[in-house]
Amino acid sequence: MAVPRGDREPGSYYVGVDVGTGSVRAALVDQRGTLVAFADQPVNQWEPQFNHHEQSSEDIWAACCVVTKKVVQGINLNRIRGLGFDATCSLVVLDKEFRPLPVNHEGDPHRNIIMWLDHRAISQVHRINETKHSVLQYVGGVMSVEMQAPKLLWLKENLRETCWDKAGHFFDLPDFLSWKATGVPARSLCSLVCKWTYSAEKGWDDSFWKVIGLEDLIANNYNKIGNKVLPPGASLGSGLTPEAAKDLGLPAGIAVAASLIDAHAGGLGVIGADVRGHGLACEGQPVTSRLAVICGTSSCHMGISKNPIFVPGVWGPYFSAMVPGFWLNEGGQSVTGKLIDHMVQGHAVFPELQAKATARCQSVYAYLNSHLDLIKKTQPVGFLTVDLHVWPDFHGNRSPLADLTLKGMVSNSHKHSTSFTVATMLMLASVFPFKFGTRLIIEAMETAGHSISTLFLCGGLSKNPLFVQMHADITGKIAEPPMWKWGFCL
Repeated sequence: MAVPRGDREPGSYYVGVDVGTGSVRAALVDQRGTLVAFADQPVNQWEPQFNHHEQSSEDIWAACCVVTKKVVQGINLNRIRGLGFDATCSLVVLDKEFRPLPVNHEGDPHRNIIMWLDHRAISQVHRINETKHSVLQYVGGVMSVEMQAPKLLWLKENLRETCWDKAGHFFDLPDFLSWKATGVPARSLCSLVCKWTYSAEKGWDDSFWKVIGLEDLIANNYNKIGNKVLPPGASLGSGLTPEAAKDLGLPAGIAVAASLIDAHAGGLGVIGADVRGHGLACEGQPVTSRLAVICGTSSCHMGISKNPIFVPGVWGPYFSAMVPGFWLNEGGQSVTGKLIDHMVQGHAVFPELQAKATARCQSVYAYLNSHLDLIKKTQPVGFLTVDLHVWPDFHGNRSPLADLTLKGMVSNSHKHSTSFTVATMLMLASVFPFKFGTRLIIEAMETAGHSISTLFLCGGLSKNPLFVQMHADITGKIAEPPMWKWGFCL
């Protein structure tokens, strides 16, 4: 999809590639940060058994190439100055020659990624947490099954011959993409600090890997998981290789930046937004008073501070992992967006609802919001879900309870009703507990020392006005939806 270029003067362009859970997106922006073109492409996922979620690095790279070629159509390629990647914090496994290795019992090397939401390593993460190692204080006191150490331990214990013994490289997906583009196997500080227990100040802690049974990763100065670490945005090697340039449809040699995790890229964008001149209440307030809420398949809550703040059940503090020179705390709620999809799409009325929304050229959620507006004329919204309750932890609780064993629940779901009103109620009831979860995360962060005045929302769910308003109502904070004309002030 191209955005009309109008009479803009020629200048420099930059390409950003965002790899989410279900699709890859690319954007072309000019030197002022104005969006010039956008494209997206779905990517495959496999769920061979319960709690196992896999993807393919080759499939994802191919999708990156498709969307990048689309956004640069009609552009003078010599004016493209740089390329950057962000992606989910999924685990990519390659052999010593950088070829894919299977992360599954079927032995399929095409499926060489354990996705971020994969929960196969429950036993392993319990044992890691039982060590009470000092690195755990930097992940809220309890390591998540979604981090990389338990997944690595699972591979060693379950796929020793077909995967572990043959492995030469374990990448976070964002770092895999920057390696694929440049041939430089450097890791981003963002990925290693947030998901691998690396310290920006001290580096790797040998004692942690020894005590959890992964001492073999220490060999050759941690060559398999990263011994060259760069801050996000640093230029990698000599830029885009000729091979990658051909794949992507870009000139060889253009600068490629060290990557970011997808949520952290969104967090950096909104935490650093220049809001001057927009009449916002947060104008003039320090960036440490902002909480970035990244609303995608899951929700991530990113707050920064000048000094380290330890928050039980909230990941971090991570130094310079998102904003240089600041400490990051990251709360989160797993599969928020996916749960809302599940609740609405699983209702009996969904096929008819989808047809009506398509006929109006609307998304299903825009259609439901318009239906909600009609309902509000006859009764207060708060009374709609008085007898309908959703406990949202269908995939465990990430923050602030840090309990992966929790399960979700729907009480009095009206599942067999064919009313659009009931489908709207399900959407509303699914949204509400996540906003309350955001409030609990904020309360935990403020109790520990953060001072938060404004929520800055971005991601797919933030396009829903109801979602944004409920954040403001339930948290008592100012909630700002995305404003893509904001500049950058950091």
